[in-house]
Amino acid sequence: MRTGDDAPVDGRTRHYGEFYGVTDAPVSDDRGLLVVWGNCQAEALRIVLSSSPDLPFRTVRVPPVHEIESTDLARVEHLIRRAAIVVSQPVRSGYRGFPIGTSDLADLAPSASVIVWPVIRYGGLFPFQVIARHPAQPSAVPAAVPYHDLRTVLAVVAGRDGFGEWDVDVDADRIREAAKWSVGQLEARERRHCDVGISDVLLDLGADAAHTINHPGNRVLLTLGGRILDSLGASAPVPPSRDLLGNIRAPLEQRVIDALGIDASPRTSWDVNGTALTEDDVRRRQMLWYADHPEFIDAVLGRYADLIEILGLS
Repeated sequence: MRTGDDAPVDGRTRHYGEFYGVTDAPVSDDRGLLVVWGNCQAEALRIVLSSSPDLPFRTVRVPPVHEIESTDLARVEHLIRRAAIVVSQPVRSGYRGFPIGTSDLADLAPSASVIVWPVIRYGGLFPFQVIARHPAQPSAVPAAVPYHDLRTVLAVVAGRDGFGEWDVDVDADRIREAAKWSVGQLEARERRHCDVGISDVLLDLGADAAHTINHPGNRVLLTLGGRILDSLGASAPVPPSRDLLGNIRAPLEQRVIDALGIDASPRTSWDVNGTALTEDDVRRRQMLWYADHPEFIDAVLGRYADLIEILGLS
C-alpha cells in the first residue's frame, strides 16, 4: 500500500489507516462517529464498545495520546470535529504541548457528547509495582519492563545488591491494605474527573482484574464498556476471543493470592510478548538503569511515600 505521493506506507500508518487517510471509511456505514481517546487502554475499550451488536455509532482506531505528534494534529482536529461521541480518559489540556487534552477535544467538537472514563491503575495484585514519570524525561521507563518495583528502588537506596537481600517480608494485612489503597486512589480520581467508574469491581475480580498495574483484564474492560454502552442505549459488549491487554504479565506471588483470598495460580516470572523474564533478571537490569537515571529514585519515593508506609518498607 502506498500514499498519494507514492511513498510506502509503514505498518503503523496502515494499522491506523482511516485516521491517516490511507484507508477509506466504510461507505455503507452511515452511523455517527464515536472516538475513544486515551492511552493504551483506549484501543482495548474501543474494541469492547464496537462489539455491541446494536451500537448506534461506528468507531475508528486512533493512535494513543502519548504517540500523537505535531504532524498528526490536523488529522486529530478533522476526526474530532466529525465525532458525535468522544469517550475520553482525563487528559490534561495542552498535553505534551499539543491541544489534545479532554477539554481541548470538547472545544473542537462543542456539539459532541463527551464521556470521561478513568485511567485504570490497580496495584492490588502487584503491591510493589508502580509507575512514575520525571518531567525531564516524561517518556522514559525502566529497563526490561516499563514498571518500577519499590523493592528494587529501596535496595538501590540502601546499597543492597543481592537478590536475597532485595525481597522483603510483608504480612497479609499490609497486602490487603495496599490493595484497598490502590482502589481508593482510583476512586478518588474517578470522583474528580470521570463520568463513569470501575474502581468498585476491582477487588471482587481477583486475578482477572489486571495483568499489570495499568493493563486491566478483559472482565474489567467489559464491565466498563457495558456501563458506557448502557449510557448510550446500546446492548452489552460481546466478550473478545483474546486478552486485549495481555501482552505483558507480571509475576503474581503466592502471598498476594493468599492475602487477597483469590482463586489463582502464582506466576514466578514476567511474560513480555511471549518472552519469559525472571524477576532476578529484571531487577539486575533495572539496578543498572537507576545508576544512569538516579532522578527516578526520588520520583518514585516522593510519589509513593504512602504506599511504602502501608507496606512497611520505610
